[in-house]
Amino acid sequence: MTPQELRTLCLSFDATVEEFPFNPETSVFKVLGKLFALTDLDARPLKVNLKCDPEDAIRLRAEHPDLIVPGWHMNKRHWNTVTVDGDLPDHLVRELVEDSYDLVVAGLPRADRLRLDRP
Repeated sequence: MTPQELRTLCLSFDATVEEFPFNPETSVFKVLGKLFALTDLDARPLKVNLKCDPEDAIRLRAEHPDLIVPGWHMNKRHWNTVTVDGDLPDHLVRELVEDSYDLVVAGLPRADRLRLDRP
């Protein structure tokens, strides 16, 4: 997956914005003000921090060592750092980004969730 494909994927979700609160290089993708993906799109290798169910996070790290690791500078129980331009299949990267978005949406207040197009 290329940096542009990752950016396009993140922005494809309802009510998503890209912000740069830390520095001009770090893209932070948020849904209704809540972070679901964080990346430096110019970095090589290309990596993204994504929210993950804790049990899934452990399984994914075991299945894909060196490509999916505990979230760098994040709560390592709930976040993974995923190398997206390596050997991971694009469909898995897309699934992980969507899961991150869905987990963040699930934690939003009910009124905010109802405003979104997703179940």
